[in-house]
Amino acid sequence: MAMVTIIRKANVYQPEAAGVKDILILGDRIAAVGENLTAQFGGSVEVEEIQGEGLVAVPGFIDSHEHILGGGGEGGFHTRTPEASLGDLIRNGITTVVGCIGTDGIGRDMTALLAKAHALENEGVTTYAYTGSYQVPVRTLTGSLMQDIMMLDKVIGVGEVAISDHRSSQPSFEEFARIAADARVAGMLSGKAGVVNVHLGDSPRKLDLILRVVRETEIPASQFLPTHVNRNAALFEECLDFARQGGVIDFTGNEDIDYWETICDEVRVCKGIRRLLDLGIPDTRFTISSDGQGSMPLFDENGQYQGIGIGKASCLLKEVRECVQREGIPLETAIKGITANPASILKLNRKGQLKPGFDGDVCLLTEDSLSLHTVIARGRVMVRDKKQQVFGTFEKS
Repeated sequence: MAMVTIIRKANVYQPEAAGVKDILILGDRIAAVGENLTAQFGGSVEVEEIQGEGLVAVPGFIDSHEHILGGGGEGGFHTRTPEASLGDLIRNGITTVVGCIGTDGIGRDMTALLAKAHALENEGVTTYAYTGSYQVPVRTLTGSLMQDIMMLDKVIGVGEVAISDHRSSQPSFEEFARIAADARVAGMLSGKAGVVNVHLGDSPRKLDLILRVVRETEIPASQFLPTHVNRNAALFEECLDFARQGGVIDFTGNEDIDYWETICDEVRVCKGIRRLLDLGIPDTRFTISSDGQGSMPLFDENGQYQGIGIGKASCLLKEVRECVQREGIPLETAIKGITANPASILKLNRKGQLKPGFDGDVCLLTEDSLSLHTVIARGRVMVRDKKQQVFGTFEKS
C-alpha cells in the first residue's frame, strides 16, 4: 500500500523561506506544497497527518562525507572506528549519505563500502559513495576509476583523495590531474557529478595541486570538492580564494569545536560561513559534512595525546543552529549547506528541496530551538516526536 502523508501548517523552508504551508507526500515523493491541501483516495488508502504548528520543515539532510564503514586505524588496528548504523543517521536528520574510505584503503575496500551503502539503503535512507580512498593510484572496484563512476550506480565521484598531508600518497601533479580528468569525463558520460572529493591536511602546501590543475588545464574549479577547509585559519583563507574563483568548499562540522578552536586553530563553521558571506561569495559555494565515524585524536591542554574520539553525524544540525543563533545567518542560507548545495554539486537531482517531484525527505525542527523533532525519508516516518521509529537490522528498538 502506498504511503500518503500530509504535514499541516509547518513553517516551510524549501530551502528558500516559503511561509506556513502543507506538504503532501505520495509514496516516496513530494506531490504538492501549498495551503489547505486535501488528499482523497477512498477507504483503501490511509492518510497520515502530521501537525506542523510550531515546527519548521526543511529538506532531509545530505551528509556528503561520512565514513559509513568506520575510519581511523592510524594508531594501530585497535583504533579502527565502528561502522555507522541507521540510527546514527536518522536520529540526526540525515536521509542521504555519501560514504567514503579514508586513510585505510587496505583493510577497507570498495566492495565493503558498497555493501554497507546497500545495507543502509535497504534499511531506509538513500546512499551514494566515492570510489577510492586517500591513496593514489586510486583503488577501485572494477580496476578503472572511469568504469567505477560510469557503471556502478552508487558511485558518483572519487575520493577522498588526500593532499597536503603526511598520510597521503604524495601524488604528483600529473597523477592528480589525471584523476580529475578521468572523473570529469566519466561524470559527463554517465550523467553524474564525477566530482573529486579532496582531503586537505595541515601542510603549508594547502590547495596547491587543485589550484595548479585549475590554472594549467581546462578542468574548472567546480570539478573539485575540497573538504576539511576549516582545519586551520591559513588553509581557510586560501579556500576562500578558491570559492571566489567558482569552487565549492566543504566545511567539516565538529561537536567539540570549543576545544579545537582554541588548541588547534580550527575555524568554527558558523564563523567561516559568516566570513564567506561577508566577502560576497555566493551562498551556493559551501557545503557542510560530518566526517562521521572518522577518528579524531584527542589531546590535553599541554598537547599530550589522550586517545581517539569519533566524528559525529550530530554536528550537521549543530552547525546550522550555530549559524543562526551565534552569527545571525538566515536559516534558509545556513540550511543550504546540508541540503540544496550538496545536492547541486553532487547532481542528486531529486534531493535537497521541498518541492513537487523531489524525494519525500523532510526534517521537522522545533521553531524555538531548532532541535530535531521528526524525520521522514522517502515518505517513511523514521523519527517521530524525537523518538526513533525505524531501527536497523541489529539495532535495539
